[in-house]
Amino acid sequence: MRKLILTFSTLAIVTVSSFAQNVRFTRSGLIEYQKKVNMYAIIQRSINKENEALLKPAFEAYKEQHPQFKELKSTLMFSDNKTLFTPVDVNTSITSFFNDPQIAMQNNIVYSDLNNKQLISKRKVFDETYLLKDSLKNIKWKFTDEVRDVAGYPCHRANGLTLDSVYIVAFYTDKIPVSGGPELFGGLPGMILQLALPHENVSWIATKVEEVALPVNSILPPTNGIIINYKDLIRKLSSVLNNDLKSLKAFLL
Repeated sequence: MRKLILTFSTLAIVTVSSFAQNVRFTRSGLIEYQKKVNMYAIIQRSINKENEALLKPAFEAYKEQHPQFKELKSTLMFSDNKTLFTPVDVNTSITSFFNDPQIAMQNNIVYSDLNNKQLISKRKVFDETYLLKDSLKNIKWKFTDEVRDVAGYPCHRANGLTLDSVYIVAFYTDKIPVSGGPELFGGLPGMILQLALPHENVSWIATKVEEVALPVNSILPPTNGIIINYKDLIRKLSSVLNNDLKSLKAFLL
């Protein structure tokens, strides 16, 4: 009987050990994201009793010429606990009467050093190009039991709050043990492959994940811009936007 117990114990240890050895973790690679923006919802929110006589007819014309959802692409390289988010589609011109609201644009290059908890973000703000240098974005996360598959990876749901009032839904995978994600979002025990700002009508989803060994020094911070930190950027934007908190948040997300 003792021999039988020892035999089963040995088999169990070997099985667990073999399973652990076969678990793969992606630590270096390239992710392709698709950003989706519900333009109809965003424009509808801007219409009120004071401007509806002008904006309602313009909105109807917009819907005849433009799809409801605007789609943009981007890539995220990650290796050595560093990430580099780069837009593929960059907004450079006005496309309609409504312009493109800031939340619907994608023109930030974001470098994150996760070991040192530092970021450098190159961003266009009106006519100036800034290099935002500061600590990583502080997001308050709460974990849930929901799980879904994204781009072939099992992902766990977490709900977050940033800038005091912006609600976030994220799905991250611990099979990519890198605390990153699209744009400035991160801070979870794994890579964010799907993220939504429900009240802002914006979402990102990974459409492809490639596990590749990136060349040395392929992930480098952006250069060429006016160096600024969060506090000074908020102060500058507040004065230009007359303390319009809604517009200010769009520039800081």
